[in-house]
Amino acid sequence: MNKLPIDPIVIVEGKYDKIALDNIIDATILTCDGFGIFKNEDQRLALRNLARDRGAIILTDSDRAGAVIRSHLQTILQGATVYTLYIPPIAGKEKRKTTPSKEGLLGVEGIDAEILRNLFLDFKAEPIGNEIKPVDLYELGLSGQEGSKDKKQKLLRSLMLPPHLSNNSLLKELNRKFSKESFYDYVKDLK
Repeated sequence: MNKLPIDPIVIVEGKYDKIALDNIIDATILTCDGFGIFKNEDQRLALRNLARDRGAIILTDSDRAGAVIRSHLQTILQGATVYTLYIPPIAGKEKRKTTPSKEGLLGVEGIDAEILRNLFLDFKAEPIGNEIKPVDLYELGLSGQEGSKDKKQKLLRSLMLPPHLSNNSLLKELNRKFSKESFYDYVKDLK
């Protein structure tokens, strides 16, 4: 299977995540060493400089720890072009571990190679069409209304996105996957 060429640097949590991606993409894959990124100023500076030059794709686990690390990386990389990919929240445990993670979800290293490959195949750097905005989430009952939390969770599950995704992150993801019109159709068809 040919590796997919990826221009931006790709930032993952740990070395096993990097190993999993090494077989799938032809890219500069860097680790942030999980929460180690909070303490390592040299590493933050290196990631910031590379991201300014080439852009960056952040791919962290779909659990809460991954969300915290992703948010910190986005803060570190402000001013650079940053994209985020999300692995689906799949219950399980990595083969090398004796117990599942605290939330019982697979990390990047445990996700099937075909799913990871499809994340990068489906990756689009630019929005598809008319931008989906916060008001659209409101109009579709996905935010700010009674029952919107449940409806948003249903949408996140259908798109295989982490269950605790913020509305801002959701909007970025939606704008890479849908035009405004196709998104309205998708939500109307969502059962």
